Amino acid sequence: MDDEPTTTPTRPRNRRGEGARLREEIVTAAVELLDETGNEGAITLRSVARRVGIAAPSIYRHFPDQPAIMLAVVKQAFDQLEAQLRASVDAAGEDPRRRLVALCHAYLGFAQDHPERYRTMFGGLWMPALQGTSVTADDMETLGDACLGLISEALDDCVTAGLAVSFDVSADAVALWLGLHGLAHQRAVTVAFPWPPDIADRIITALAHLKAE
Repeated sequence: MDDEPTTTPTRPRNRRGEGARLREEIVTAAVELLDETGNEGAITLRSVARRVGIAAPSIYRHFPDQPAIMLAVVKQAFDQLEAQLRASVDAAGEDPRRRLVALCHAYLGFAQDHPERYRTMFGGLWMPALQGTSVTADDMETLGDACLGLISEALDDCVTAGLAVSFDVSADAVALWLGLHGLAHQRAVTVAFPWPPDIADRIITALAHLKAE
């Protein structure tokens, strides 16, 4: 039996032209539910509507179904990750090696600081069916392109500067991302393990083919 309240908090009606604000509030509510519960199943049209303070049918003006809301949540998370990666590179100065290492550590930091969002981004919590929903294969294939592009760009700068060796920067960037992702995942799911303190730098150095300093 559903023991949740049946009443919906009253939310002030948006003025004409403010529909975009309601869309943002819907996504924000979904992110909050995800962070609080760690469960994609907790994000329903009803639960999101209740948190925003609107009737559930009002969501359909902005999202045709629940997977569309989840897609917006994931896209927002990738935007946040991209911003964090860019900020780390900018703060690292002009040295290509330092910029690449800073970017990789920022990636791992995002995964550690936002575990539920990170798991949702990469299929740990959310893997939509592509039949019977509004989410398409193109939607899924392009997720994270900008972030991977930043990794590839930073690696390419290292190669150009003679700090790394690569005959296929795109493929090596994917390998580096997979190494970072693997470490991020294992840190999240391992209860106790004596991680070497320099394990991240070992992975970065090996997979980016960085030359010895």
